[in-house]
Amino acid sequence: MMLHPIIRGRPDKNHIRGASHRQETLIVPTIRWSQHVTETSDALDLDQGVFSWSDPKRIAASLKRSAEASKRRKGTPLQSAMSMLNFYINRAGHTLPAKQKRILEQAKDELHKLFDKSETRKS
Repeated sequence: MMLHPIIRGRPDKNHIRGASHRQETLIVPTIRWSQHVTETSDALDLDQGVFSWSDPKRIAASLKRSAEASKRRKGTPLQSAMSMLNFYINRAGHTLPAKQKRILEQAKDELHKLFDKSETRKS
């Protein structure tokens, strides 16, 4: 659980006259739904820290392994792996360093390559 400050500014017109106009900061606990999903979802069992790795091929291989091993997914293994990767990229937003975002975008291409290879081997 994270704590985030909430800043309350000037009182509105209906506030009691003569009240102080100072700002007060309250610390309130918040739970990010995306963090909750990432920590508790049983859709894919991911390797620890997979999205922080610096090798796109390693990330893609790990996601592929997890997606193929999962019995709880609804779509294809490719859809499941790509969905988890996109979920992480989208939820990280502006806090994701540009270098890591490039690596994760490259991992998408590697995922497609890995799944294309496995599909052609099966035919």
